[in-house]
Amino acid sequence: MTAIERATRAHRQRWGEPDEVVRAPGRVNLIGEHTDYNEGFAMPMALPFDTVIALSSDGDHDAGAVTVDSEGFGQVALRPDRDPRDVMTWARHLAGVVALLSDRGVPAGGWRAAIATDIPTGASLSSSAALEVAAITALLARAGEAWRPIDVARLGQRVEHEVVGIRTGIMDQFISAGASAGQAALMDCRELTLDHRRLPDDAAIAVMDTGTRRVLAEAAYGERRRSCEAATAELDVLSLRDATLDDVGRISDAVTRRRARHVVSENVRTVDAAAALAIGDVGTFGRLMRESHASLCDDFEVSGPALDRIVEIADRAPGCLGARMTGGGFAGCAVALVERDHATSFADAVIGAYDFEGNRARVWICTPAAGASIVPP
Repeated sequence: MTAIERATRAHRQRWGEPDEVVRAPGRVNLIGEHTDYNEGFAMPMALPFDTVIALSSDGDHDAGAVTVDSEGFGQVALRPDRDPRDVMTWARHLAGVVALLSDRGVPAGGWRAAIATDIPTGASLSSSAALEVAAITALLARAGEAWRPIDVARLGQRVEHEVVGIRTGIMDQFISAGASAGQAALMDCRELTLDHRRLPDDAAIAVMDTGTRRVLAEAAYGERRRSCEAATAELDVLSLRDATLDDVGRISDAVTRRRARHVVSENVRTVDAAAALAIGDVGTFGRLMRESHASLCDDFEVSGPALDRIVEIADRAPGCLGARMTGGGFAGCAVALVERDHATSFADAVIGAYDFEGNRARVWICTPAAGASIVPP
């Protein structure tokens, strides 16, 4: 049973037929990691895994209470006039949406919802961003408003910064809101644009879950972001997007220099990968993925033993064109570009060979999905 079916059924069982059912996808980033908060380039695609909100109105739309029943997390009560940080951690994503939409004059109170998801949580596939985008989209639909994907993404990013307390980039929310079915997107994180690129028919994307989850990674994430800011200040540039590798060589601190080298070289790789994809050159795209993983491991130091292990196995598997870790790092998922004719044998080989501290791999062969949408009745 899909997340759409589970959320709809849960709402019917508790409150009757929902007024709106909205889905928002998770994402995997093919290349361009830790570049988004440096105003650089990334190439994400939406996954065929959704977070779904089945919602109906209940009481005053401006100030009424909100009741949410979330599959896997339980129930929570929210109010637009309360501090959105004064709830359990997972619910801050919803409480932040309610508070910030209310501040924008969008009625965000007086509703009840059932939530279900197919996105593995903690696997660096953006389950929290999908939850924010789904909630924003559902409440806008209820209010009769439609925002551009970038405006939905900006509000979701504000929830992360101001309520959840993590200084994320905008990639996750932007692709969840604005993806195009069958296509990845070259995302310009300064201009805030998506340049959609269709994947060749003879290639497939494999998402590989190591079974490991990030623990206390926020401090490490913050340290890397501060290194990028220090490099930007020392080089006197607007962001690392504006620096060259020759510039990076002048940075005095060795650790800061390595961090900056990853970001600058990753931007170049991402633009080159988009150009390769435009002409169907999957061999070059795969090579750039491998170079990206090496840079994330050696320069930015955000890979981990499980990620390195599954990437090594993937690179030896049938039909693999290139593989790398994906997401914030340390644990979670890797991604591979695979010859479509070998996709099944590739998945079988990775699952058969990977075993890390008792964790077995899960592998999904994926086609790019569309961004957030209202589910037809």
